[in-house]
Amino acid sequence: MCTHTRRDFLLKSGLGLGSAALSGFLPGGGFLSFATAGEIYDPLAPKAPNFPAKIKSVIWLHMDGAPSTLDLFDYKPTLVKLNGQEAPASFLKGIKTSTQGGVGKLYASNRTWKQYGESGAWFSDLVPNIAQHADKITFIKSSVTVGATHDISILKLNTGALTPGRPSLGAWVSYALGTANPDLPPYVVLYNGKNEPRAGSVNWNSGFLPAVYQGTAFRPGPSPILYLDRPELTAATQQRASLDLLKKLNAQGESRYPSDTELKARVRSYELADRMQVAAPEAVDLSKESEATKAQYGLNDPGSASYGTTLLRARRLVERGVRFIQVVSGQPDGQTEVNNWDAHSKLEQNHGTMAKMVDKPIAGLLADLKERGLLDTTLVVWTSEFGRTSYGQSGNGRDHNPWGYTQWMAGGGLKAGFTYGATDEIGLQVADKDLAVDTYDIHATVLQLLGLDHLKTTFLNNGRSERPTVVYGKVIKEILT
Repeated sequence: MCTHTRRDFLLKSGLGLGSAALSGFLPGGGFLSFATAGEIYDPLAPKAPNFPAKIKSVIWLHMDGAPSTLDLFDYKPTLVKLNGQEAPASFLKGIKTSTQGGVGKLYASNRTWKQYGESGAWFSDLVPNIAQHADKITFIKSSVTVGATHDISILKLNTGALTPGRPSLGAWVSYALGTANPDLPPYVVLYNGKNEPRAGSVNWNSGFLPAVYQGTAFRPGPSPILYLDRPELTAATQQRASLDLLKKLNAQGESRYPSDTELKARVRSYELADRMQVAAPEAVDLSKESEATKAQYGLNDPGSASYGTTLLRARRLVERGVRFIQVVSGQPDGQTEVNNWDAHSKLEQNHGTMAKMVDKPIAGLLADLKERGLLDTTLVVWTSEFGRTSYGQSGNGRDHNPWGYTQWMAGGGLKAGFTYGATDEIGLQVADKDLAVDTYDIHATVLQLLGLDHLKTTFLNNGRSERPTVVYGKVIKEILT
């Protein structure tokens, strides 16, 4: 004869009630929690860095598809002189692979170039608005990577690995620092366009870290998180009553199972999900932003409005204490031929469209952060999975280039108006291999600015002490103040 009562069932099920429902609210189905000296703490509680931080937040601007920085930031007069000729063998030394149809003839940029600011940095006419901020930017013109396909190199860009399974950089930041705002996740992913970014959540996953540290994707539109909204037929008072009942049941469970740390953390999870129903939509609501601010981000132009909206939301998340904001450039509104920066052919059309989409919004972001006193505590990173070759393809495009390309940063702790490294005279490979900057070096430097030593930020996984930069990486000290 069964002796279990309905009360017993409710008490025991209270230990795990709602884990399925909560998985819609939070990555990984809820918080994990750990015991330290008999005390329970929230894994997303703020944690002290290894040393004083220069910045509080990172906006990681991934230019999906890999732009040709030879047509944006890396002016090469020699390439112009050699346009249409075969690439000299001396420039091809060390290049072993080409992903799309071999080495074509040299293909010079068709853009008009000018120098800007006291730094005299070169910009093409594709990015006239970003050019106005030349003296805020720290260029890294000796970037390299491995992998010659988008999915693999994007995975390396975000996680440091060529295969899924490692945590993304944002997940490491969440793990090491926790959240500065208990009502919002510390790691948010934004994108414009109709579709989720290439390869999806594998690029903001927590890997072997607890799932609570993975990125939370905020979709375009007024409802940023799936399943977060309260059901239409459920009143706020009903939801509050349900949460209060679960809290009471779980409290009774805690008294019976005082060592169950996941239960204690789950109670906090429900409360966070409840708060996020207000905090997340408010964070992305632009209705109270001035018309001048919206215009600054290009919201009044159909060519840049969707990406501008994304970056304005990123600024609002910085204001609200979000630690790491990963922004992926999606498909421009109204476009069918241009999906991203991937320009194996029709580069002029592709880059004209994509540059129009991002130029004014990024310039607006830099100006807005500066005006609000946030640029000194925020790091903006322009990055891509690789660059583009100086030799042509399909007559009017460029191939993938992991051997030498440009990325840049702007914000706190950096030498502004500074250029580190260079590519060779035709922009194909890094000129000085000793100055080559790999993905791991970028990651180490970002962590350094956040007050984290990439060698000491570790997690024990299957008996191995893992760190964000795997077994590589060095801080680019030359670009730091």
